[in-house]
Amino acid sequence: MKRLAALLALAPLPALAHHPMGGAVPSTLWEGFASGIGHPVIGVDHLAFLLAAGVLASALPGARGVLAILAFVAGGFLGSLAHVAGIGFGPVEALVALSVLVAGAALLRGTPGALLPAGFALAGLVHGHAFAEAIIGAEQGPLVAYLAALAVMQGAIGIAAMWAAGRIAAAGHGVAMRRVAGFAGVALGVLFLGVSLAG
Repeated sequence: MKRLAALLALAPLPALAHHPMGGAVPSTLWEGFASGIGHPVIGVDHLAFLLAAGVLASALPGARGVLAILAFVAGGFLGSLAHVAGIGFGPVEALVALSVLVAGAALLRGTPGALLPAGFALAGLVHGHAFAEAIIGAEQGPLVAYLAALAVMQGAIGIAAMWAAGRIAAAGHGVAMRRVAGFAGVALGVLFLGVSLAG
């Protein structure tokens, strides 16, 4: 019962991802920068995907894991620009939730490494589109600061998660880690999807 209550308490959190400045559009360079830094952290659905992506990317050899994370960042940048340009992607919140669910399922089932960069880039498009909701109407300076900080923060979280997952796997706990992360991703994805569809 306590677990259910905790999950329900998290339900409204995806909506907070679009209001890192309390609902106000960033009006200064500092506000744009701070909003971009905070956005990937306060949006639990976005953070869940980044952590799952890091675990997935940790299985790739050499620098390919970093490149996969950067594909997500690049896709996010394009998705944000699309939103600013007035290009809609449909039910973005549901698509973000679906990306979390798919990432969790990929951790449980295993995904060919060659598919990860393209999959991450596609997920980045919808996450970036959702992120851009916070800057619609912002002037050029805060907008650029926001997008730059957002890209850096997303890359940092994804790469840090990848590094941590690699260390855990090297210690012999890779299978358990992927299983726990996978179940968490699927559960959160289903929860967020239900919330977005109900709203």
